[in-house]
Amino acid sequence: MPGFREFRIRLRPAGSPGPAAPGGVPADRSDELTTELQPPLTWLDDTAADADRIRAEAAHEADQRRRAARRQAEEIVRAARARALDVRNETAARIRREATAEAERADAVSRRETEALRARARARTPALAARIVARVAADLGLSAERGGPE
Repeated sequence: MPGFREFRIRLRPAGSPGPAAPGGVPADRSDELTTELQPPLTWLDDTAADADRIRAEAAHEADQRRRAARRQAEEIVRAARARALDVRNETAARIRREATAEAERADAVSRRETEALRARARARTPALAARIVARVAADLGLSAERGGPE
């Protein structure tokens, strides 16, 4: 804020009081202000031009980075899709191997159980056949040992 001294200087008369001086020309302050402000305004113009240039370069670089990022993303997606097919095929092959192994184990178990059942049947068949023959013979009234009527 200007002090009292600056305020007084602004109100100081340009000449001595009294009648107007013949041929006096009032001072042209606008020319002085233009001369005084020209260098800082030129610097501001230069700074604004630099700022515009920097903004344009930044926009260009940002555009290039966006394009590069888009290309990189597309390549990543392409690679992922190709890899997904490989992973899918590897997984299917692994599942087929596991299923085949499980089927072979189940087949081996069923063959062992079938053989065990056949062995039990072979072991039990003579005794069962003898009991059935004895019952039938008893029902018919025949002696199982003689093969004829009792």
